[in-house]
Amino acid sequence: MRAAPARVRRIVSLVPSLTEAIAATAPDLLVGATDWCVHPAGLDVVRVRGTKNPDVDRVIALEPDLVVANFEENRAADLDRLRAAGVPVWETVVRDLPEALSELAAMLAACGLEEPAWLGAARTAWADVLEEPPPPARTAVVPIWRRPWMVLGRETFAGDVLARLGVANLYADDPERYPKVTVERILDRRPDLVVLPDEPYAFGPGDGPEEFPDVRVALVSGRHLEWYGPSLAEARRVLTASL
Repeated sequence: MRAAPARVRRIVSLVPSLTEAIAATAPDLLVGATDWCVHPAGLDVVRVRGTKNPDVDRVIALEPDLVVANFEENRAADLDRLRAAGVPVWETVVRDLPEALSELAAMLAACGLEEPAWLGAARTAWADVLEEPPPPARTAVVPIWRRPWMVLGRETFAGDVLARLGVANLYADDPERYPKVTVERILDRRPDLVVLPDEPYAFGPGDGPEEFPDVRVALVSGRHLEWYGPSLAEARRVLTASL
């Protein structure tokens, strides 16, 4: 369920990628964001803790006309509390790239904003693969956490982005969206690539690749793989270079 008033002047964002989308389009509308909203740099708004543990009372005290959220990143209980307090909530649902583009357009329209240039640039950048992903040229497993190891599973935005780059997620048919696995189980899948993003777990040259010495490892930008917002305009170029 989502709703927006006829006129939006004050927005609190509970999702880093949505924060960046609004800040790049109409920064004066943002009055609050999570502690994890680090793009654009130097964003000067009230911080309301994290996506999974927002300070709901502080959000309400900011008197937003609209709170923007996401079905996966935010807890239903927190959004229900906001709605119960009379705060309109716009909850996005993003599981693939086409859905991301349409949901961003709908959210910005709900804020009373015209479609920004960055969203048009994102559509253009991915235009030839939006209708259907290309045949996979490589396979991959994509860990997003360790201790315990967790990987991308079914119906994830990041998995769909990789598919549109010709990289098939070997856990895309798993019953879970983020299954817990072991390094041994990952290797049993015989991936061409192990893709390690730098968020939510901060994989880096000395943290992660050492577990896969016989498999090609690609360290990639989590913002470009997992965020849906202005980064989509350059994500294809950046990820292609990393992969």
